[in-house]
Order: sequence, then structure tokens, then C-alpha cells
Amino acid sequence: MQNKLGIIALESAANAGHKIDEIFSQWRGGQHFLIPAECPRFGSGEGKGIIRESVRDRDLYILVDVCNPSVTYRMDGELNRMSPDDHYQDLKRVISACNGKAARITVIMPFLYESRQHRRNVRESLDCALMLRELENMGVHDVITFDAHDPRVQNATPLSSFEDVTPALQFTQALLTEYENLTIDKERLMFIAPDEGAMPRVVYMASIFGVNIGMFYKRRDYAVIENGMNPIVAHDFCGESVAGKDVIVIDDMIASGGSMIDVAEQLKSRGAGRVFVFSTFGLFTHGFEQFDAAFEHGIFDRIFTTNLIYQKPELLQKPWYFSVGMNRYVAEIIDTLNKGNSIHDLIRPAKRMKDMIELYKQED
Repeated sequence: MQNKLGIIALESAANAGHKIDEIFSQWRGGQHFLIPAECPRFGSGEGKGIIRESVRDRDLYILVDVCNPSVTYRMDGELNRMSPDDHYQDLKRVISACNGKAARITVIMPFLYESRQHRRNVRESLDCALMLRELENMGVHDVITFDAHDPRVQNATPLSSFEDVTPALQFTQALLTEYENLTIDKERLMFIAPDEGAMPRVVYMASIFGVNIGMFYKRRDYAVIENGMNPIVAHDFCGESVAGKDVIVIDDMIASGGSMIDVAEQLKSRGAGRVFVFSTFGLFTHGFEQFDAAFEHGIFDRIFTTNLIYQKPELLQKPWYFSVGMNRYVAEIIDTLNKGNSIHDLIRPAKRMKDMIELYKQED
């Protein structure tokens, strides 16, 4: 027997929450499931979580976008933008406001908080693991994330449910819908990993498409630290020739974008045809100027990222950008879990992707 569904969207994910609620309204006879909640701030910057209706015995799904810098609050009279830390604290406030009354709590956090701080190299914190342990201790039953930077971080809470969902199906659908002149075979198409960390994603996609892969190895200067990271000295390519082939570069996120553009430049210099980029999260932390310039010089053809996190309005107007919608997919995951069914086929949609590719080849 399924518990009554409840959806809470923090301010960071309010837009997605309303759209997902509308989808459920269409699926379930006009009923709405969005529960009003807020996290107001005092003038000192302190906050609290408030839920405006009962969550008792609800199957509760809490949506949060820790990468949304557009949400602001006032502290000591000054306007502050919300950081990932602020968003995570608000998530804990809302969970606390549930007061243990919900039947089940699932946190949907598309970009996993502190996911790039997932392992210890020197004397440093393990922020992502601490977050997962903290949510477990607060009574969260399940964490759903997308394309985690390193899904092995789930080992921090081996007895809790951790679902790492791939948007590979949506990327495939977007590419095949947008471009009708792709030749899907080993001679004309290739998947590229911009670094060794992206290899599992690339291997998964390439095996379904039935094409070969290549990889760039990032050589770093480990004697220097800039902005918390060792700077990249060069990208060295491993793989067969890309000459004359369309190539698809896959990564979990675009931050500043310098590495991605360097990879695209190297592929073009090696004779690649069209260069497409699949990146689950488009942060674009250093703006768009270098992407505009690279596009004008023919370095890449299209960048695909999802709408799982906040998208800057300017980004949506770029001729080189394609937004991959995920709201219906998130709603499908919630609906499946709420009905007590397995989401295995949603997490790894290999069969649906293969069917889509075969249909594309037949139409071609």
C-alpha cells in the first residue's frame, strides 16, 4: 500500500517543483502534491524551516538545488547570494521541521553537495561523505542524485539507499532529435572522455551506441595549488584517430569550461568533424565569453546540459546551447518509487536507448 505523496521544493528548486507537481496533476486526476515550505531569515543571517501543512504519514520527496546562486537573503542589511552551504543548511531545516512525522523522506539533490570533495588526498575534510552521514542520521531514507562525480561516495552510508541516475537517455534523445544526419558506426562516430574520471560514463554510452572511445589524460602541476586545485599543464590523448569523425565529449559538469574548450581544440586539430559536448551540469562559473569565442571559431558545435540545476537566463539564449529537460523524468522516478516499484530501468535505461538508436538508424 502506497503512502500519500508529498513534494517539498526548496526555493532553490521551486521552478522544477511546480512543473513536477503539474505533471503529477495530469497523471493523477488533477490532484496536487506540492507542500508549501519556506526558510525565512532573520536580519542576523540566521534562518529557520517552516512547513505550512501536515506531512504526517506522507511519502515525502524534498527537492533542492545546491548550485542555485540566484536565491538571495539579507544579512546585516546587505544582500547575500545563497551558497551551496546555505542551501544544504536549509535542506536540514526543512527535514527538521518534519519532526519525524513523515512515513518516508527522500531527498532529490541532482548535483550532489560537495561531490568534488569526496576523497582525502592530504589532511583535508570529507565533506560529501559527512553530508550523507548527516542526512542518514536525520532520518532520510533515500538520496537520489544525478551523475555523481564519484558514486563510490555512497560507501559512506552502506545501509542507506543511494540512487545515482544517469541522464544518458535524455542526452541521446536530444542529440538524435536535433541532428538527423548522424552516422552511428565506428567509422563516423566516437565518444571522448576529457579525463580518466569520465571513462565510466563514456564506456557506458559507447557500448550502447556500438562505437569506439578515446580519452584525454590531464597532466597537472602538483607543486602548485590554484583555486583549491592543481592546475592542468596539458591534455594528452589516448585512442585511435578522430579524423573525419563526429565526436561526443562526455563529462559530469562544466565549471569554468577551460578544460572542455582545450579538449575540443585538440580534437579539432586532430581532424575531428563535429564536436558535441554532453555535460549533466552546466555551471559556467567564469561566464560565457570563452564559449562564444570558441563557437565562433568552429571549435565545437553544440553543448548539451540538463535543466536539473539553475540555468542562467543568458545561457538559454546562446545559439550553441541545448537545454535537456528532465522534469518529466524526475516525476517518473517519484511516481515509480511512490507506487513501491523498482526504478532500476530508469537509472540505467540501456534498452530504451538501444531501441531509440535502432529506430534512428532505420529512419536514416
